[in-house]
Amino acid sequence: MRRTSRDIRTANRHEVLRHVIAGAPAVSRQHLAAATGLSLATVATLIGELLHLGAVTEVGYEDSDGGRPRGLVAVNAPGGALIGVDVAETYIHVALFDLSLTVLASAEAELRPEENEPAAVVAHIAAAVASVVATAAIPEDRVLGVGVSMPGQVDREGGVSVFGPNWDWYDVPVLDLLAEHLPYPLHLDNPLRACTVAELWFGAARGREDAVVVNLGTGVGAGLALGGTLHRGTSNSAGEWGHTTLVLNGRPCHCGAHGCVESYVGAPGIMQSLRELSPGSPLLRPDDQTATVEALGRGLADGDPVAVKTVRDTARYLGAGLADLVNLLNPEVIVLSGWVAAGLGEPLLAEVRAGVAGRALRRPLASTEIVLSPIPTNPVSLGAATFALEGRLAARPRLIRPKADRGEG
Repeated sequence: MRRTSRDIRTANRHEVLRHVIAGAPAVSRQHLAAATGLSLATVATLIGELLHLGAVTEVGYEDSDGGRPRGLVAVNAPGGALIGVDVAETYIHVALFDLSLTVLASAEAELRPEENEPAAVVAHIAAAVASVVATAAIPEDRVLGVGVSMPGQVDREGGVSVFGPNWDWYDVPVLDLLAEHLPYPLHLDNPLRACTVAELWFGAARGREDAVVVNLGTGVGAGLALGGTLHRGTSNSAGEWGHTTLVLNGRPCHCGAHGCVESYVGAPGIMQSLRELSPGSPLLRPDDQTATVEALGRGLADGDPVAVKTVRDTARYLGAGLADLVNLLNPEVIVLSGWVAAGLGEPLLAEVRAGVAGRALRRPLASTEIVLSPIPTNPVSLGAATFALEGRLAARPRLIRPKADRGEG
C-alpha cells in the first residue's frame, strides 16, 4: 500500500517515542535526531506534537559542550493507560500498561473448548479488561485504547477475524461485538504482528533491520520486520509460515491442508509427536496443551528420555522450517517467542540451532542469530498495547508550532 504523508508523520512520531522510551530516564532532541536519522527540526516538531498529545514531558536540561543547555524529554508514564489483550486458543491474557509500557495490572482467563463461540470469547475479554481497569484504579477517561490480538487472519481496518482455523471462525466482527461492552478505542491485529512489534520496541529485534519473530503456541507463525519496520503484506496476511508445507501429504492441519509446519511444531503437533512416541506417557495430558508443554519442560530438566526425544523431534521439524526462512529472508535475527518457546526454553533453542545449521546455506546462516525472546512479560499483550498507542499517535494534534520548530516531517 502507498503511504501518505500523514502515514509517514505518524510513523515518525512512533519512532521518536520509541527512542524516548529507550532513552529512559530522559533524552535530548539532539540525541533523538542522531538515533532516528531525522533532522533536528523534524524531531523538534514531532516532540512538540507528542507534548501536545501528553505522551512525553519536559524534564530539565543537560550541559552541552560550550553551547546552550539541551532540553531533555521523557515519556509521560502517568499520562494515560493502554490495554493489551492476548486471545489464544486456550486462554485470554490482558495487561494494563502506563505510557512507558510498564505493566500496572494483569488478568488471565482460561478458554475451554466449549467457550470458543464469539459471544463467549467477547464476554471473557470484556470481563478481563474491566478487571485490570478496576485493579489499577484507572479512571475510564485515562484509558487511551485497547489493542486486541486474535489468532488467525484478521482485517485490522474492519476489526474482523477473517479466519480463525483452530476455532473455525469466519468473518467474525470482533471489534463491533466488543464495542457493545467496552467504551474505549479498539484496535485489532494478530499475535504475529503483536510479538514482532514487542520485539522491535523492547526485545531481540530492537535496532535490527531485518528480523523474524516466530510465535510458537497452539498456532504457529512468523512475524516479519523488514527494513526496521513491521511487514504486513498486501492484505495484512504476511507471516503465515505455519501454513507452509513441511511434510508432503503429512498430518492434517486445521487450515484444511496437510503437512503444515504448524501440524508438527504447534502445541497440538507436539502432543501428537509425544503420543506417537509413548502413548501412555505420564507427560501427556490429553486435554491440556499447557500442562503437557509444562510437563515436557520439567522432563527435559530431569533428563527424561521421552521428553528429550519429543523435543528433539520437534526441533528437527522446526529447524527445517527456520532454515527456509534463513535462506529466503537472510534476517539478522530469528526470535523464538510464544508460550511453547518459553516453556521448552534453552533445550529447544540448542536443538533448533543444530537443526538449522544442518539445513541452511552457510552464508545467510553466518549472519543470522537464533535466540529466545528476552521479554519478561507476555509479548503478545505488550505488542497489542502498542497497537493502541499507534492509534493514539495517529491523532491529528491541533497546535501552533513555534517558528523554530517548523521544518520537514
